[in-house]
Amino acid sequence: MNLLRRIPLVLSTVALAAAPVGATPADDQKLAEDDRVSELERKVEILTDELARTREEMGVPEEKQELESVHGLGPGASRIYGITKGLSIGGYAEGGYTAVVHNKRGSGDQNGADFARAVLYAGYKFTDRILFNTEIEFEHATTELTATNDEGGSVSVEFATLDFLIQDELNARAGLVLMPVGFLNQIHEPPFYYGTHRPDVERLILPTTWREVGAGLFGRIADQIEYKIYAVTSMNATGFEPSGIREGRQQGSEALAEDLAFVGRLDWQPVPEVTLGGSAFVGNTGQDQAFDTNLDGFDDVHLPDALLTLWEAHGEFASRGLRARGLFAMSHLADAGSLTQDLFATGRIAAGEAIAEDTLGGYGEIGYEVLQWIAPQSGWTVEPFVRAEYIDPQYDVPSGFAEDKTQQFQVYTVGVSAKPIPNVVLKLDYRNRVARRGALGDEINLGIGVVF
Repeated sequence: MNLLRRIPLVLSTVALAAAPVGATPADDQKLAEDDRVSELERKVEILTDELARTREEMGVPEEKQELESVHGLGPGASRIYGITKGLSIGGYAEGGYTAVVHNKRGSGDQNGADFARAVLYAGYKFTDRILFNTEIEFEHATTELTATNDEGGSVSVEFATLDFLIQDELNARAGLVLMPVGFLNQIHEPPFYYGTHRPDVERLILPTTWREVGAGLFGRIADQIEYKIYAVTSMNATGFEPSGIREGRQQGSEALAEDLAFVGRLDWQPVPEVTLGGSAFVGNTGQDQAFDTNLDGFDDVHLPDALLTLWEAHGEFASRGLRARGLFAMSHLADAGSLTQDLFATGRIAAGEAIAEDTLGGYGEIGYEVLQWIAPQSGWTVEPFVRAEYIDPQYDVPSGFAEDKTQQFQVYTVGVSAKPIPNVVLKLDYRNRVARRGALGDEINLGIGVVF
């Protein structure tokens, strides 16, 4: 009986030993708060990891990320190549003001301002070897007609390509591809060329921005040689004008594909500071087109093959703030005489106008970054530059036709590009334009540009 009486006492003693010494309701509350803090810390850690993963997948730029060109594309367009997987967003924009020098107002030129472009790069990397990249461009601020722009702006897909990255030396690309010609057709973001306006040689002789539907190969060999070769839809000769071949671009919009073309480019860097290269485009442009000019139900005009051969050679030197570029381009159009007659018969050109057999143009420029000596700690770069251009889209015309000498002109540009950061540029330049015949106004240009 004494043992049985002692059982409750033993159980009470064990219970007291198991309880925390000095435990109170306040202690219980503190333990609960500690648990909540631990849970919040765990959730914050999870959110931080998720945010880092999202930044990587969306290609969100780090503050000090370098602007670099990959596979010949502009640094903004190249962002997709630097992420592991997922969505990449980039873009650029540019606008400017032009004042015509008064003593040449007889040219008919007027002062004007234009927000020329706002561009969105959007790409998606499915795997480390398969990606899709696009450039969507809004030109001249609106597609509506305005009091001063009776054509309105435009919204265009500048390029849209599916890349298969196999190895450095050999990769494949298909879609709406940028023609790999000249300096600016692939890299046309405003911080990366001098002047408010793109060089006229690369607008009129090499018709930027030029893209066609096609497919091909690209790569880099031995870290010195970079190449591209594509088969693409050729130009459409019905768009050719006395001012050049620019309007023959089909731009991937329900493009005729009776005639295909081949375009290739080769760049060689013997040392990191020097780039030498060239490109060529070859293809018929008649697109097997026939027209009924008499409206009698019978085609009486059939365009010739009109084989177009276009080539350019270029070189660049860049070192210690000095950058110099040079480019020379020519094109030759077979059957230019019969094509001129056919385009006149269909009402596409006027009597006396001629589509040139040969076009020619070239330019050289040099610039130097001066703040590296004056204010190296400022974070800015300031590059004065000069450029000289010669443009002749009527270099040689078919027999029996006269050259339109008003199409031949020279441009001398002096200006400065200032960058507070590498992504932003402020531009000021003076362009002296000299026509072989007729008047062209000199220009003072102010511009801004960004890339991201």
